[in-house]
Formats: sequence, C-alpha cells, structure tokens
Amino acid sequence: MPRYGPIKRPELIRYLRLLGFGGPYAGGRHEFMQRGDVRLILPNPHRGDIGLDFLARLLREAEVTREEWERL
Repeated sequence: MPRYGPIKRPELIRYLRLLGFGGPYAGGRHEFMQRGDVRLILPNPHRGDIGLDFLARLLREAEVTREEWERL
C-alpha cells in the first residue's frame, strides 16, 4: 500500500501502472501516462521526492481518489 505522502518518481509510475495507466510515453517537455481519456503529465526526474501537495494535485488530475490510492 503506498502511503499518501512524499513519494519517489519511479514509485509513482509503478503505482499508476497498477491503477491501469500506460506509459510513460515521450511528450513535449514532459513524459505522460494515459488511462482511457485521462492523460497525466509526469514531473521531470529530480533529486527530491514528490511532495504531498503535488501528489494530491497529480492524483486529482488522474481522477484517482485517496482511497483508491491507499488500497493498492
């Protein structure tokens, strides 16, 4: 179960795949993942973790609830 908090980019990608997202695919400046009509732009790799606020925004854009996320 991923916790709802700071997370590393590779872990985010792994959990999004478990939720049915495909990718990541090459985009313009950022990679993206897709599930049906939902297209989620991923943050570029950097040294730090993805923070709670940014994770919440990404999950909202991905149409994933907190309960869905924590059930993985």
